[in-house]
Amino acid sequence: MATTTPARGASTPPPPGGPRTAYKERSAWRSRLWRFDDKASPYAYIAPFFLIFGAFGLYPLLYTGWIALHRVEMTSLDQSEWVGLDNFSTILQDSEFWTAVSNTFIIGVISTVPQLLVALGLAHLLNYKLRASTFWRTIILTPYATSVATAALVFALVFRADGGLLNWVLEPFGGGDIDWGNGHWTSKIAISIIVIWRWTGYNALIYLAAMQAVPSDLYEAASIDGASRWQQFRKVTIPSLRPTILFTIVISTIGSMQLFGEPLLLQGGTLGSIGGSEHQYETLSIYLYNYGWKLGHLGLSAAVAWGMLVLLLLIALINWIVGRYVRKSAA
Repeated sequence: MATTTPARGASTPPPPGGPRTAYKERSAWRSRLWRFDDKASPYAYIAPFFLIFGAFGLYPLLYTGWIALHRVEMTSLDQSEWVGLDNFSTILQDSEFWTAVSNTFIIGVISTVPQLLVALGLAHLLNYKLRASTFWRTIILTPYATSVATAALVFALVFRADGGLLNWVLEPFGGGDIDWGNGHWTSKIAISIIVIWRWTGYNALIYLAAMQAVPSDLYEAASIDGASRWQQFRKVTIPSLRPTILFTIVISTIGSMQLFGEPLLLQGGTLGSIGGSEHQYETLSIYLYNYGWKLGHLGLSAAVAWGMLVLLLLIALINWIVGRYVRKSAA
């Protein structure tokens, strides 16, 4: 049988399963691994947020909704009775609930509107080149860094009816005998002042950051057209800040709905925990606290919490509709 010998210098093909085949297999494996990493990495990066949100946000929300449909007492947490929507019906028929809704809305309005207006003015001043600008920015942020308990206790002394600092200041003008805590409007004003003092600087820095992102060309063009600083503020700054203003309105609304520490500590003791002798400054958070922790009716307090969520969603919807209308009218 004749055999053929390959010519000298000719290349001999590698046997099946040789180094070239192994190289191709490794390349294919690396390619598949790279494609998997390219698709899976983004999900791996955001997974911690969703895990934390699910554990500390979504699960408590759903569990609160489950409790709201049951009769659960603080003294017997292992026992629950299905009552359906009875808890919601009970709070909706309670006049104290609507008093708390009214108080929360009024305090929210008289604290949010002045707060955002003052914050906008401060941000406009800080937007100019000032000496020691970092110092002034730190100063206006200091109240935000103060704990709510400290601020409320200090202002409780300021608003005392007997010997309070504010009455002492108002005494020469005939207003030294105001009972701030027991008045229907004065108590709301006192709480609003605390909120304004704490949150104005925080919102001012948000506005300042948004103002610094406005292109300087817009101001130069307005200046060439002869616009004054006030006209530049109205025609350039405010329209550029509309998304930021809408954001601060939503955040302030959420904060107003959760207002708890300020009314609780305004008078302290029993009066603070029920929102005043006649519930004149009882907010929804205080109302929930009374049902859940003082009376021990966890089912009813959970229903109040879901009622607050529904109100927040309605307010957010109204803000969205108003913001959309403003954007369309400005276009």
